[in-house]
Amino acid sequence: MYAAIGIIVLLVMVFGGFAFTGGALGPVLHALPHEMLIIGGAAVGAMIAGNSLHELKAIGASFGKIFKGPRHTKQDHVDAIALTSKLMKVLRADGPVALESHVTDPAGSTIFAEYPRLLANRPLTALISDTLTLIVVSSGTLETHAVEDVMDNAMKSHFHDMQEPQHALQSLADALPALGIVAAVLGVVKTMGSISEPPEVLGGMIGSALVGTFLGVLLAYGIVGPLAGRLKQVLDQDEQIFHAVKQVIIATLNGYPQPLVVESARSGLGHAFRPGLSELLDSLRGR
Repeated sequence: MYAAIGIIVLLVMVFGGFAFTGGALGPVLHALPHEMLIIGGAAVGAMIAGNSLHELKAIGASFGKIFKGPRHTKQDHVDAIALTSKLMKVLRADGPVALESHVTDPAGSTIFAEYPRLLANRPLTALISDTLTLIVVSSGTLETHAVEDVMDNAMKSHFHDMQEPQHALQSLADALPALGIVAAVLGVVKTMGSISEPPEVLGGMIGSALVGTFLGVLLAYGIVGPLAGRLKQVLDQDEQIFHAVKQVIIATLNGYPQPLVVESARSGLGHAFRPGLSELLDSLRGR
């Protein structure tokens, strides 16, 4: 929502300020569609040339994340810590055999069923179930640092895929000023081909060419760059829930008491999603 508001404020202030200071919007608006066709078309072509179909779909889906914000709510973080803690409690109290049915078939697990939003989150569910399945099939003989390495690799791979659209948008933002220059140069070439025209006509043509430079810079630093930055913020916030789950598993395997396990997961969350310690403990007690 704030991204949309920001873009509206940007456009109103730029074009409104130009008009307020006596600038004529007519020539700018007249040149805008043609320059946008060149710059936008070149930008789309560059994105297609530089990405696979899978990545292009991810880039398209990333705009939903930009305008909607983080996927996970504060309650999701509470539930993720509670869910993982309950599973680890089964492992500690009843052993790997009792845990096996829950992690090999999360959809049929009574524990996972308590958290339908998390169960629908396939990457998060896979991280939990795959890690605990590994512990189950090894009968709990794995070293904690080995489990941590496996989880780190799984999260690194997932985060890399999540971040590809952000990198693509940032690359596009970096390229847009140059694409604006391309449009401007083409405008100058067109102008030079009409050098015999009167000065007022040539002035209008040169002004139209300069709109290309203006548009490239505006899109880069006013729209696409900030959107790429906002996407990075959203992705960073969505990663926190994975780190919280990892902390619960690793701290439990290290033999920490439950309050310390919960605190190790809670303390790594950002302030916007960090619940109180008492709130987390009450959730684990079923209150």
